[in-house]
Amino acid sequence: QVPLVESGGGLVQPGGSLRLSCAASRSIFRLYAMAWYRQAPGKQRESVAAITSGGSTKYADSVKGRFTISRDSAKNTVYLQMNSLKPEDTAIYYCNTEDPYEGYWGQGTPVTVSS
Repeated sequence: QVPLVESGGGLVQPGGSLRLSCAASRSIFRLYAMAWYRQAPGKQRESVAAITSGGSTKYADSVKGRFTISRDSAKNTVYLQMNSLKPEDTAIYYCNTEDPYEGYWGQGTPVTVSS
């Protein structure tokens, strides 16, 4: 079983919205704080948002007020609602534990913000 599977990416115009999903195995979801990361072409992977098992959240300055991370315990799924998207949000988005484990990196889901 793949531990983490991302989905929901796509092509969107500037100012648009997308919601990403990360389906996690039950053991990972229940034990760890989860996070979304992104890697733009030619850049290092960076943390975008994180959420603890208790629901506390934190965000990178670049996405504060535009992105919202949430988790659904019934579905073992972490979401990233992205609003007011900008071209600079274009990247492959990944989920992982907040202290990322190398073996959990998946294929990611690509997000392209372009007119």
